[in-house]
Amino acid sequence: MDLEKYFKKSDLIPAIVQESKTGEVLMLAYMNRESLQKTLETGYTWFFSRSRQKLWNKGETSGHKQRVLSVVGDCDDDTLLVTVEQTGPACHTGSHSCFFKPILEEKDQ
Repeated sequence: MDLEKYFKKSDLIPAIVQESKTGEVLMLAYMNRESLQKTLETGYTWFFSRSRQKLWNKGETSGHKQRVLSVVGDCDDDTLLVTVEQTGPACHTGSHSCFFKPILEEKDQ
């Protein structure tokens, strides 16, 4: 499979991580060519840390791993949707999902 088409616009591509059982969005991280290749080879998520400028394997230190069930590119080939089986919380804060800080929520009418 030619993965280069995903890196024509940038060396990093956003990867949305979704839990397979619930459909819940767990996190967003970035992948470079190497982390995408390692994800496909190992069956577990690998990302590129923009702050540390290095690869990281999700759950490597916490044990909260993400077993990859599918990786799908979007219509523009510039974002990935990674469906996983999550072990433990996905967020480094201990929250199940990284998305737990409401900014706007539907109000009852």
